[in-house]
Amino acid sequence: MNKIKILAIVGSLRKDSYNRQLALAAKEIIGDRAVFNLLEYKDIPMMNQDIEFPTPESVKRVREEVKSSDGIWFFTPEYNHFFPGVLKNLIDWLSRPVSDKEPQVLAGKPAAISGISPGMSGTGIAQDHLVTLISFLNMNVMNVPRLTIPNAMQQLDRDGKLALKESYPYLERQANAFLDFIKKQIEK
Repeated sequence: MNKIKILAIVGSLRKDSYNRQLALAAKEIIGDRAVFNLLEYKDIPMMNQDIEFPTPESVKRVREEVKSSDGIWFFTPEYNHFFPGVLKNLIDWLSRPVSDKEPQVLAGKPAAISGISPGMSGTGIAQDHLVTLISFLNMNVMNVPRLTIPNAMQQLDRDGKLALKESYPYLERQANAFLDFIKKQIEK
């Protein structure tokens, strides 16, 4: 069996965002048990049907990365009790049919969701909104365990980098569960 391919989609474009750091921590936990890549998508234009066909090259690239992945792991911050607009824009592009012969690329993909934020709610409200959207798009969501990490500032080291003191075991549990979840989907 080929190695499982996990594609991490971070809902923040900031290069040192807490959620990007969380995704990188997940990558370390996964180790060599799977191929784990972070999707780079800051070059995706705003969704606009006027430019949908021919498909912009950046959109073709991210669609191919999603198609070639066995599972999608979302890492999202919470902005005003919602997931960020850049993530919604990306999902809007991914939700569109590739052509009249090929459907959208998210359908049937296993999905996990994690998030960290400086606030008290973690990212629970944003994650609930994201689950609503990706469930509608027919992704296979692993609802348990999900990971919401509040009070990000309490989990930083002296250099301001994410250290995941109390939350590390929960991320580890979610990573293991997601690998098992994907394997079960592949075996079907």
